Amino acid sequence: MNILNKIVSLFKTKTDSNSVKPDSKKMLVSEELKNFLEDEVLDGLDINSDHFWSSLENIINEFAPRNKELLSKREKIQSQIDEWHINRKGTEHNHEEYKNFLKDIGYIVPDTGDFKITTENVDAEIKTIAGPQLVVPVMNARFALNAANARWGSLYDALYGTDVISEEDGASKTGSYNPVRGDKVIAFAKAFLDSTIPLENGSYSDVNSFDFDNESLSMSLSDGSVTCLKNQNSYVGYCDHGNDSIGLLFKNNNLHFEIQIDKNHPIGKTDSAGIKDVLMESAVTTIQDAEDSVAAVDGADKTAVYRNWLGLMKGDLKETFIKNDQEMTRELTQDRVYKSPQGNEFILPGRSMMLVRNVGHLMTNPAVIDANGDEVPEGILDAMFTICIAKHDLNGNSKFKNSKTAPVYIVKPKMHGPEEVNFTCDLFAAVEKALNLEPLTVKVGIMDEERRTTVNLKECIKAAKDRVIFINTGFLDRTGDEIHTSMEAGPMIAKADMKQQPWIAAYEDWNVDTGLETGFRGSAQIGKGMWPMPDEMLGMYNTKTMHPKAGANCAWVPSPTAASIHAIHYHQILVDAEQEKIQSRQKASIDDILTIPVHPNPETLTAEQISAELDNNSQGILGYVVRWIDHGVGCSKVPDINNVGLMEDRATCRISSQHIANWLHHGICSEEQVLQSMKKMAAIVDGQNASDSEYINMAPSFEGIAFKAACDLAIKGRVQPSGYTEPILHDMRLKFKA
Repeated sequence: MNILNKIVSLFKTKTDSNSVKPDSKKMLVSEELKNFLEDEVLDGLDINSDHFWSSLENIINEFAPRNKELLSKREKIQSQIDEWHINRKGTEHNHEEYKNFLKDIGYIVPDTGDFKITTENVDAEIKTIAGPQLVVPVMNARFALNAANARWGSLYDALYGTDVISEEDGASKTGSYNPVRGDKVIAFAKAFLDSTIPLENGSYSDVNSFDFDNESLSMSLSDGSVTCLKNQNSYVGYCDHGNDSIGLLFKNNNLHFEIQIDKNHPIGKTDSAGIKDVLMESAVTTIQDAEDSVAAVDGADKTAVYRNWLGLMKGDLKETFIKNDQEMTRELTQDRVYKSPQGNEFILPGRSMMLVRNVGHLMTNPAVIDANGDEVPEGILDAMFTICIAKHDLNGNSKFKNSKTAPVYIVKPKMHGPEEVNFTCDLFAAVEKALNLEPLTVKVGIMDEERRTTVNLKECIKAAKDRVIFINTGFLDRTGDEIHTSMEAGPMIAKADMKQQPWIAAYEDWNVDTGLETGFRGSAQIGKGMWPMPDEMLGMYNTKTMHPKAGANCAWVPSPTAASIHAIHYHQILVDAEQEKIQSRQKASIDDILTIPVHPNPETLTAEQISAELDNNSQGILGYVVRWIDHGVGCSKVPDINNVGLMEDRATCRISSQHIANWLHHGICSEEQVLQSMKKMAAIVDGQNASDSEYINMAPSFEGIAFKAACDLAIKGRVQPSGYTEPILHDMRLKFKA
């Protein structure tokens, strides 16, 4: 029978899908997803729809039962841990006994010996270029394009528009261009040049002209002398932008930047050397996220996610929008063409190297119903669709090339231990075979954000040693899992104190140590987590230097502007040298990692402290959830209780909901207190969103779906699988859409 005759349309909501009872073993596919695949994805590929759907069905039949078994194992292990703590309630915690217990139940698996990763055909952006990494919701086309184009960014703009430059002494950034502020920006940029590509004599503030001739570069200074670079090799090329505009290209620590000279430009004509800007190579890589930062709950949503990924892989994604009363169109940026000092032409990528983050193993989605009438695991759908779409890049069907070495880079989140990593690798191998791709085309990035993955990280990497290109500490989700895993151990410390606990410092070091131990240096990315405050760029500039110093060759930033600022740190610090030093230190302690952050004296908590903690958590949950449920926004800048804008996604919501659930479970607070806090904070969140004409107030009725979802996340948090927020959020979003 032709597979197309098996495909029937599915109503768009979970409620509708559940009302459909497939007969005669028919797989059901949403109309949107079916048409998208057949009309858009397969055009230009060597795959027909019959083959795609039959292959998907075979993969579902093979992998969905394994997926279910792995989730059952998670719950079994969690029940065993819960029981262990319950049976020892009121007794002093015995760490060695606890550690041996975790080994006995298979939570900690044996170390099977040393090895090195063997992943081949990996792009330089992954292997050897250290720099900022953006994570962006691929469901939002404008954001996705902005991130893809953030490979290059203006240092002048990044400084002028942020608090890195003080507004003191008349340097306000409000209104039209402020020359006082502009002078501060220029001084900062020239200090950056002085430290990064220093002159033999003098400072860039003294340069009157740049002269390049006979394969060399020299600078005339204000005192009439001529100087050159201390390291002539840092000057690697130039480009003629036309109209007397020249770009001089430099390379330091494997990163580029371009001094742009244009004496006719409003900024350049005020500069003694004619410098109008410093263009930074910024977001070297970008994770186009189909997971935590999106709200995709049905076939229509999944189609929107995949369609934007298709546009990126074919190079034709466009987005038109209104900004400052003007219509603008965003599309992918062209590559940059330079000439070497010897006059030979070469090209640098105009766009960030793109990875795509699939969802984890937990959730199913009504976009596809299998022959048994069950929703299909969403991770299987993501694997099949995102890899198939990436074939356009591999086959040269795109205006631009994402990967020069022809892999597909997929970041896989929320895996628990090496068994689940092995499952992912087997799934990717099956998809490769189905889509006629070479074995090991698909590379995997492992998010180290669940406790069982952390303690078994070496074995997790070993399970993917011929595919792995990335490990990253996701400290937000990791904190949520820390609380949930040890829910029965006792009431946890306050959320604000969590970062100072021994386990989290050890976890961060352990990730780097294990990556270097298994051969990541010069071969793969070791990443660090997000700076969550997009308006606090001075704070980021002053503190995020710790990530390259810690041996991370990529670290997450919340915006293209942040990427241009964070790029400075990679010029200041050679990550490869830091990794070399770290390799000789003693590995972080698993005993520290397993230190449970239980409050030492919960009886000392005052009513005021309890109320403040509940309010902080409740406000964070509500501020995020109301946008998720009512608007389908999976990640956005949400004001916190002090009106500081924070980048929130499901990970931050997971921490807050699990923390309330933990205190509620141990009697630190009551359900009535939680509801009181939720109601009080709902009114505050309503006020914070008062300027949004489409916003639906939660107070004073407190009857909306979003408010109920927020309350359920906290009150029912203890029984959520691994403490995840997705089951409740997906269910409530589908109800809202219905």
